[in-house]
Amino acid sequence: MKDFAYARADSTATAVEAAAAGQVSLLAGGTELLNWFRLGIAAPDRVVDIGGLDELRGIEQQASELRIGALATLNEIGEHPLVVERAGALASACLQAASAQVRNRATLGGNVLQRTRCAYFRAEEPVPWPCNKRAPGSGCAAFAGRHERHAIFGWTEDCVAVQPSDPAVALAALDAHVDVIGPAGPRAIPMREFHLTPREADDPVRETRLGPDELIVGYRIPITVRDGQAYIKIRERASYEYAIVSAAATVVRAGDEIASARVALGSVAQRPWRLPAAEAELVGAPLTRDALQPIVERAMSDAVPLPHNGFKVIMARNAAVRALLAAGGAR
Repeated sequence: MKDFAYARADSTATAVEAAAAGQVSLLAGGTELLNWFRLGIAAPDRVVDIGGLDELRGIEQQASELRIGALATLNEIGEHPLVVERAGALASACLQAASAQVRNRATLGGNVLQRTRCAYFRAEEPVPWPCNKRAPGSGCAAFAGRHERHAIFGWTEDCVAVQPSDPAVALAALDAHVDVIGPAGPRAIPMREFHLTPREADDPVRETRLGPDELIVGYRIPITVRDGQAYIKIRERASYEYAIVSAAATVVRAGDEIASARVALGSVAQRPWRLPAAEAELVGAPLTRDALQPIVERAMSDAVPLPHNGFKVIMARNAAVRALLAAGGAR
């Protein structure tokens, strides 16, 4: 691990100023950043600790929005009565992430910025195989290697990895916005657009629309109606495991039919993958598995699985249907 200088930010302004200086990593919960240091993924000259900034904490409802600070931990969010009542999909996603010990430290701001869990990317230096995220232009070992858990949407031969955050999927389905601040001032980024696939990014290393000199301040989730919500996570074991696929959904019912719905898939691309075609077609559909399954299947017709992960198309479809049924209160 490379030696680095350490400082504690005393305000958001000083944290932004430090980030703008370059060769700086911001430290919040540290559950991901310390892994980056160990593996050689990050090697900054300075680490600026923002963990003491109370202005980045808090969970509250303001008018028609639920506001969550970037330093709120996953356990705080998952157990908070306001989140459970108003953004149940997010509460569920937070409590299904990692372990209880990690959730007590991991922040929502840091969680959505975690990097892919691709084993070729997570190797210790010196990396013994090509990885465009570690060495741009070297290639993607996973493309022709082990990629069972990799992307079925938005990938290119440059990178086939997926974004692993559970809360990010729920935030995308809930039409949340990410509030960020940088030297140019504050701005808001829709969560469904926050992450970038390799097709959308200008290089494989860039994974979000967050600038290198910008800091996540918090999240705003609109509260318009009392919709039903659900988050479904499919994984190999019930604890401390990343999703093979996941799905978040919201449903507003009109009797036995769907009045409106939103659905996002996780671990299928390098960003949460909304299904707008399904959302449009679901309006007026009966809340039954037989009705929902073909709608979701049609909306996923542009999935392009890799040679060894075609099963994820079926799993993602089924997870989306289960999330819609659960959100709608159907059995």
